[in-house]
Amino acid sequence: MEINFYIEKAKNGDQVAFTYLLDHFWNEVYGFMLKRTENETDSEDITIETFSKAFDKLATYNPEFQFNTWLIAIAKNVHIDLLRKKKSTLFVEITDQEDQQAYNIADTSPSAEDELITEQNLSQLLQFIKELKPHYQEVIQLRYFQEMSYQEIAEQLDEPLSNVKIKLLRAKKLLAEIIQSRS
Repeated sequence: MEINFYIEKAKNGDQVAFTYLLDHFWNEVYGFMLKRTENETDSEDITIETFSKAFDKLATYNPEFQFNTWLIAIAKNVHIDLLRKKKSTLFVEITDQEDQQAYNIADTSPSAEDELITEQNLSQLLQFIKELKPHYQEVIQLRYFQEMSYQEIAEQLDEPLSNVKIKLLRAKKLLAEIIQSRS
């Protein structure tokens, strides 16, 4: 019941609901892919792409099925695409309509992670950021130190906007966990 509540809120563009769903299902999707790929980087990329696609297509989710089953099915398809392409890049072309849909996800109100990050001493914060994986360091640096918009980051990294949003959500969560564990 609770998951369906968040899914409905996410369908209406609620950023908190997107974050809840990402946090709630990240480990399950990532763990599933890690068993299949036996590669942390590929698993993380596939998981990011999975959530990106799921959030773009959330309106098509059929509540007769478990949400985690739907996410795993998307992850399997992303993995199959990766194997077919046999390239190191996972990013798919998305239509302008899909891109605009992702762009419309509200990103204005600071989350709990945002507030925790901004309270930190700068030099200490930089040390914590160095503990993140390089692609997470990069999006944090572009967003908070170069103050780029999500759209500008997507253009800079040549990645779909939805992937950038998922990476930033994940990076902020991981950074907040590092900060809390050291406080």
